[in-house]
Amino acid sequence: MLPSRLNFTTAIRTCIKPMRVRLAGLSRESVTDGPGMRITVFFQGCEHHCPGCHNPQTWDREGGTEYELADVFDLLRDNPMISGITLSGGEPFLQPEAALELAKDFHARGKDVWAYTGFLWEHLLKENDPLRMALLRECDVLVDGPFKQAERVSGLVFRGSANQRMIDVKSSLQRNQIIEWILQVG
Repeated sequence: MLPSRLNFTTAIRTCIKPMRVRLAGLSRESVTDGPGMRITVFFQGCEHHCPGCHNPQTWDREGGTEYELADVFDLLRDNPMISGITLSGGEPFLQPEAALELAKDFHARGKDVWAYTGFLWEHLLKENDPLRMALLRECDVLVDGPFKQAERVSGLVFRGSANQRMIDVKSSLQRNQIIEWILQVG
């Protein structure tokens, strides 16, 4: 038997540690930020400042709205049509602890986790920051690299520019080499 929404929310609130997160916004039904219908969380704050960025309002670390993470969970109600969550921005790897909690929650719901980052895969591995690595391990697909306006190609699936890679995180970590995620059609 599934818990009621009230019990589910109460359980989440008692399991997560109190923390604040700064968000630019969220989309409860996105079809452009990964496969299927997804929830996309736009984190506030980005240090990459890519020319041509479609979310420059997310750059300022003091912009957006600050929330208690438990309140964000309340906003992300269960919807059987949702296939996963996408962590976007801004830069989710600048708030890795909160992003990690969201990723863990969606995996617990049986959903997949995508993250967009302006950092390169190689940078995250070399840096080896414990929180960022925990977040990386919790992702199913990582779209890495800064948006490059000169490499913008119309019709790219789930990417803004051709330099960005869609990385199958689990396979890449297991094989110790980048394995790109490929859209399965049909």
